[in-house]
Amino acid sequence: MDWDKLRIFHAVADAGSLTHAGDTLHLSQSAVSRQVRALEETLGTTLFHRHARGLILTEQGEMLFEATRSISRKLDTTAARIRDSEEHVFGELRVTTTTGFGTMWLVPRLAKLFARYPDLKIDLMLEERVLDLPMREADVAIRMKEPSQADLIRRRLLNIRMRLYASQDYLDQTGTPAELTDLGPHRLICQSLATPQVSSGAALVQMLLAQNVVSTLMVNNYFGVLQGVLNHVGIGVLPDYLTHDFPHLVRVLPAVESTEVPVFLAFPEELRGSRRVMAFRDFVLEEIQTMRR
Repeated sequence: MDWDKLRIFHAVADAGSLTHAGDTLHLSQSAVSRQVRALEETLGTTLFHRHARGLILTEQGEMLFEATRSISRKLDTTAARIRDSEEHVFGELRVTTTTGFGTMWLVPRLAKLFARYPDLKIDLMLEERVLDLPMREADVAIRMKEPSQADLIRRRLLNIRMRLYASQDYLDQTGTPAELTDLGPHRLICQSLATPQVSSGAALVQMLLAQNVVSTLMVNNYFGVLQGVLNHVGIGVLPDYLTHDFPHLVRVLPAVESTEVPVFLAFPEELRGSRRVMAFRDFVLEEIQTMRR
């Protein structure tokens, strides 16, 4: 098959439109249409259902698109390896992690990484969903459990626990609980049990809510919980890595905490030689060591 026709087909399938694909490829709509029809004639099948609202792949088109998508990923990986050099770290790095760790720990430190590698481009995807690294949905992941996907290089970064924190102003106004049963009159800030989160954190929240707490603020991520604590709204359930950046947080009920949660950094085996990945990994490890001092 003609590689140029496959490239054009892939752009059309990805965009769902001849016009949009043409804009991406810097070709006219008619030129794109001719190439797609020529490919269909070569294969002896119809690749798209055509209607007024756009194009939809046929079953045969879906099969071909899966093949071109796989080729595109491999070409991107190869191009990244070629561009990487021993002396220069540049280009795009796609990183995924949880909303809490990304907003409260990683992003505040990225200025140092960009100062070291000013030509680096980071696409940071903050979500609780575990992206598929072998399928190249991301290049690097930092997750709150050991990745189960095959063909990954993984490194344990640290272990964290969920604990109770409040501002001194809040405790001055409401008093400091001495026992777990003293939580009742206080406002608890935590993630909703319906929110995706590590199981140990959810277990801690469930136990705390059983203390007949009269008022709660439920947030769907730890960044929101942190903002509530910093603004004296109540006592929050937060990961302990925050104490390095927010040393004025007051730990409440020191005997109450979750079980340990391992934090792992992982990336596909095929990116072992990528300078961007290695630079990011080394930077994160350095920052973890600094935090532990």
